Amino acid sequence: MGLFDSIRGEFIDIIEWTDDSSDTLVYRFERHDNEIKNKAKLVVREGQAAVFINEGQLADVFAPGTHTLETQNLPILSTLKGWKYGFDSPFKAEVYFVSMRNFTDQKWGTKNPITLSDARFGMLEIRAFGTYVIKVDDPTKFIKEIVGTDGHFTTDEITNQLRSLIVTRFTDAMGEAELPVEKYAANTNEISKLVKDIMQEDFNEYGIKLTKFLIENVSMPEEIKKEIFELSRLDRIDLDKFAKIKAAKAIEKAAENESGTAGAGMGMGMGFAMANQMGNAFAPQQQQQAAQPTAGGAPPPIPVAETYHVVVNGQQAGPFDLNTLQQMITKNEISKESLVWKQGMAAWTAAGQVSALSNLFGAVPPPLPPS
Repeated sequence: MGLFDSIRGEFIDIIEWTDDSSDTLVYRFERHDNEIKNKAKLVVREGQAAVFINEGQLADVFAPGTHTLETQNLPILSTLKGWKYGFDSPFKAEVYFVSMRNFTDQKWGTKNPITLSDARFGMLEIRAFGTYVIKVDDPTKFIKEIVGTDGHFTTDEITNQLRSLIVTRFTDAMGEAELPVEKYAANTNEISKLVKDIMQEDFNEYGIKLTKFLIENVSMPEEIKKEIFELSRLDRIDLDKFAKIKAAKAIEKAAENESGTAGAGMGMGMGFAMANQMGNAFAPQQQQQAAQPTAGGAPPPIPVAETYHVVVNGQQAGPFDLNTLQQMITKNEISKESLVWKQGMAAWTAAGQVSALSNLFGAVPPPLPPS
């Protein structure tokens, strides 16, 4: 902490303060009963203001620069002292240096949970914390309302009072915002600005400017978090696809539980039947409406073409309609021994043994005679 550069005899001829701290808001220049010399030099550095106080009364305020203390630049002090024709003798006055710079990274937080009402979750408790930045905006008001006669006033001496003020205004602002609790994290910037604007008027009463206010986190009970996460997932799930996936897994599990070749065929048959039923259940609503007869004797729906699943090269293929099967028979891709299955059949059966398909093999032309 800087004091003064030099003292000659019992008179002070240079008044200055070199601030090497990070938390000092106000420093009283120590005179030790010495008197200030006429035409002494007052050095006020950038980011400082110097306030003269005479017998408890606020007098002159000096901005950054080097000042010679004479009657003309001490008009209020001259009036208080009653100097009519200037002064030539030393004088006594208290000099307070006020730091006018920003004091950053000041912490705030809710010691106890804040109770709020939410439209979806009812009454709930939240906690919040963050940082803020302050600076002295009116040095005379700050000394009068906060500092008093404290010769070395630091940020620690005011932060508790400011924290209480911040938490109170923060609680009011959260109530006025009427945001759903799940929107707090996404709107911290907007809430921070709202709270800052509300609090600035209170800070002005102390001669302080709230230059920045930040909410770093808003926390809530774990059970509320879980409910919010579950609701957010449901909002994004395609319920149609979700149901189809569930049905497919159920079909696969049912098929695995069957034993033996016949059982496997039965399980596959049941699985395909369930798959077709699920497909019909999730068909577009327009198709379902088109399939329903309307009043006034409307014609029935167009019948669905008959289709079969076929085992080709050891792999299940299809379903194929009769025209496609005819082409595959012509290309020798399937034969009478090829296994086929359709909805309603108990198990896979050779194509030649299915009456609806046996006629297709008879339509195949015989092989060409050798040339």
